[in-house]
Amino acid sequence: MKIEPVTYYFLDDGIIPNSKLPLVVYKNAFSQRGSAGAFWLEDRFETNHWSNSWRNGVFSYHHYHSISHEVLGIYEGSATLLLGGENGKPLEVQAGDILIIPAGVGHKNLNSSKEFSVVGAYPNGMNYNVLTGKPDERPRADENIAKVPIPDSDPLLGKNDGLIIIWNQK
Repeated sequence: MKIEPVTYYFLDDGIIPNSKLPLVVYKNAFSQRGSAGAFWLEDRFETNHWSNSWRNGVFSYHHYHSISHEVLGIYEGSATLLLGGENGKPLEVQAGDILIIPAGVGHKNLNSSKEFSVVGAYPNGMNYNVLTGKPDERPRADENIAKVPIPDSDPLLGKNDGLIIIWNQK
């Protein structure tokens, strides 16, 4: 079964820079739940060279990363995430979904189930920062975002599919 990605584009809103690259979402991409799902995600991400992983949720305030892309794999519960800044798109996500967030794209948890849990990771184990749209973050954040390379592999699908095709067309 081929997993079809859904893409979303977000423009700079003057506060959150967002990205020329689309956010990529794989709905219902895996079936494991709970700790088995978390271990499956960590292993799959690591196999595809996305590491420096963590387990938690998503902050309840707008934030973005200017020095790395990020993948979020939801292994428990559900949430409404606001993507792209205050005027962005609310997106319903649930266990089994995977989101690949380009550097600069804002994300915020609007509402989630009590058990909402994700595994996050970064291409090649890159470090990450947390920026919130304060005026003094720019233009340095824009400079950083422009330097973040496109990863060598998709965290779910590997070297020849998914974001490798999507992001290299931009």
